[in-house]
Amino acid sequence: MLADGNGGLQGAAAELSGRRIWLCADDYGISIGVNTAIRDLVLRGRINATSAMVVTASLPRSEAVSLNVLNSIAPRVAIGLHLTLTAPFRPLSRDFKPLSEGAFLSLEATLREALLHRLDVAALRSEVASQLAAFGTIFGRAPDFVDGHRHVQLFPQIGEAVLQAVKELAPRAWVRQCGRAIPLAARLADGKGLLLDLLSWGFRRRAAALGVDTNPAFAGTYHFNDAVDFAALFPRFLERLPPGSLVMCHPGFVDAELQRLDPLTALREKEYAFFASDEFPALLARHGVTLA
Repeated sequence: MLADGNGGLQGAAAELSGRRIWLCADDYGISIGVNTAIRDLVLRGRINATSAMVVTASLPRSEAVSLNVLNSIAPRVAIGLHLTLTAPFRPLSRDFKPLSEGAFLSLEATLREALLHRLDVAALRSEVASQLAAFGTIFGRAPDFVDGHRHVQLFPQIGEAVLQAVKELAPRAWVRQCGRAIPLAARLADGKGLLLDLLSWGFRRRAAALGVDTNPAFAGTYHFNDAVDFAALFPRFLERLPPGSLVMCHPGFVDAELQRLDPLTALREKEYAFFASDEFPALLARHGVTLA
C-alpha cells in the first residue's frame, strides 16, 4: 500500500495491524549496478520504497520504466525523489549558486552555508522545482515522497524550500524526517544520528505547520565502515519503531560509475546480500515487523 499524502501516511499506519514500516533503498539512479540491485530486492519483496536521483546519468527513462513496471499489476514499491544538492553532482536549474567548478558544494560546505543562512533562497527553490519536474518527466508522475541525498532536505533554508515546493507541486507526497525513536543514551552514542535528530525537530514543526506529512520515526544510520557486520546491526534499527516508520538502506552492486561518484561501495553489496538472504524475512517475523 502506498501513502497518499494529506494524512494518508499516518492514517494508513493506524489502519494496519502490527508494525508495518517503510524500508527505503536510497540512491536509485546513481549507477546501473545500484539500480539493478534495488529492482531485484523489490521483486523479492524485500524493500518497499526507493528514492531516485534525477541529476545523474544513470537514470534515463528506460531505468525509470524498469522500476515503474514493478507496480504495474499491484503496488510493490513507493518511488520518491532523492533531492541531490551536494558534490560531485551538478544542478539542473540555470544560475544555481553557490557552485564549485560547476558542481554543488561539498556536504560540509553546504551544511555550513545553510546553518549560516548564506544559501541563495531563490536558487534553491528553482533547483528543487527543477528536480521535481525532472522526476515527473522521467517517471510520468509526481513522487510518492521526497527525501534528500545525504539528508540535505533537513538543512536550514533547504528544508523550507523543499516543504514549500512539496506543498505546491507535489501535495500528495510525504517528506522524510530523520528523528529517531530511541532512548537519549543511544542518541548520544551516534553523533551523526544526533545531528539528524536535532535538524529533524524543527523540520517536523515546519512540515506540520504547512500540512505536509512526514514519517513518524526513522532508523538506518551507522558508521560506514567496511568491517561492519550489517546483519548483526540491522535488528537494532527495528527496536521501538512505531508503525509507518522508515528505515533507510543503501543496497547495490558496485560498478565503475558508483566508484566514481560515491565512497559508499562495498557496504552496498553487504546490505544487498543481507536483504536477499533467507535470514532477513525471518528477522522481520521475529520482530513482528512487515513491509507496508
